Amino acid sequence: MTNSKKETWGSRMGLILAMAGSAVGLGNFLRFPAQAIQNGGGAFIIPYLTCFVLMGIPLLYVEWGMGRYGGKSGQHSTPFMFGALDKRFFWKYLGVFGIFTNLAVAAYYCYIESWTLSWAYHSAAGHFLGQTQGQVAAFFNTYVGLGTSEPVMFWIFCLVLNTWILSRGLKGGVEMAAKIGMPMLLLLGVILAIRGVTLSAGSHGAIYDGVIGLNYLWQPNFSSIWDPVVWRNAAGQIFFTLSLGMGSIHCYASYVKSKDDIALNAMSAGWMNEFVEVVLGSAIIIPIAVGYLGVDKVVQMTKGGSGFGIGFMTLPYLFAQWGPALSAMAGVMWFGLLFFAGITSSLAMGTPCMAFMEDNFRWGRTKAAWTFGAAVLLLGIPCVLSQEAFGEFDYWVGTISLVIFAMAEIILFAWVFGMEKGWKEITRGADIKVPIAFKYIIKYVTPLFLLVVFFGSLPEIWATLTKKITGAVLFARILMVALFAAISGLVYVANKKKVAL
Repeated sequence: MTNSKKETWGSRMGLILAMAGSAVGLGNFLRFPAQAIQNGGGAFIIPYLTCFVLMGIPLLYVEWGMGRYGGKSGQHSTPFMFGALDKRFFWKYLGVFGIFTNLAVAAYYCYIESWTLSWAYHSAAGHFLGQTQGQVAAFFNTYVGLGTSEPVMFWIFCLVLNTWILSRGLKGGVEMAAKIGMPMLLLLGVILAIRGVTLSAGSHGAIYDGVIGLNYLWQPNFSSIWDPVVWRNAAGQIFFTLSLGMGSIHCYASYVKSKDDIALNAMSAGWMNEFVEVVLGSAIIIPIAVGYLGVDKVVQMTKGGSGFGIGFMTLPYLFAQWGPALSAMAGVMWFGLLFFAGITSSLAMGTPCMAFMEDNFRWGRTKAAWTFGAAVLLLGIPCVLSQEAFGEFDYWVGTISLVIFAMAEIILFAWVFGMEKGWKEITRGADIKVPIAFKYIIKYVTPLFLLVVFFGSLPEIWATLTKKITGAVLFARILMVALFAAISGLVYVANKKKVAL
């Protein structure tokens, strides 16, 4: 019996917190407010919630269902989970996306995660006091441009910390981190949100009340609701925020017992993520930034939709207006909650990769964890050295691969495995009554929704492929293809071993 088969969650609350932690990440506090500002404010919430109901919730049910079903056959990663649902060989190789995506996203995600530790340190040390906004922005640009050795040191420390927690196993490592990280994240988020919304004009140099920023964020601009780009961005945010199409949810769900409720667990984790994103994520960055800079400046600063400009280049400067003590406290809380959001997500990326090696090659969790850490280190070097490589990984793996994987899994689950069997898997042991409408949404609406999103992105994909590229971009693409091929090779070897047995 493998080590992965012996592992299990310590409690239902631990599982829900870990699942929510895998979804609640940096994007909840940085990307969502920026996307909402750029896509019509309150009007963005309409396509966003529509995508959540028609795509997010159905895929949550599917991934939990596939995960528990695969776990019953002793599989905790997607290649052989897919193989358990249908024996044709190609499904295993489509399941490779569930390992490939986690490894490749972790390559740059852990680097961003390490920035939060560094910025918390600089905030606590008062390094942003007395600096202009331009100086803070210049410091960030110098930092990511490797102007010093500090970024590499914090990045390696972050990798070692992630790897050490993963080596402690599911209950003693991942679950324990979630039980600490998620409550801390929520506490720090609530404190900062209250401060943001109650910011008063004239207080510590603020020009406007914080509630003005909140009002702007939620004031609908209905002219944007018919823009297909807004809908595509809303769908992309749902993927990004719920960690869909990655294989992490499948892995976590595979460790539940066969009669455990997955329907309520899926909804609990999903709605906790939505609360953190829509309520807390909206009430920190934008109210504080608008309070000092005004609406027009904030709209300009959120172009691109990443939120890095405000989160790392502007908020430290604004916090500094509150004086030494409050500035240090606010900086540590802000970058502390970003760190907790980041690490609970990056741990979820490591778990499927470890499980694959434990299940199929009889590796112990310590060896699997440190191998994952070493792989992320090697893959992350191009992302650390080149912002172009960073962007390539983020686009192809953090965006396109998610949609491809989601299309494959929904077709496999609803049409190949069969919706009747799939629905029984979703509802088995459920403590809640799952609306029967989702049976038909999963089979018909969600696949159509995904196809529209994918085909709508084809012109952009073609333009990206055909534009002139640099050496860094070419190297990043070759590296990603080589990684997918290497994982496929491991799946082939593992499958041969199973056939021989």
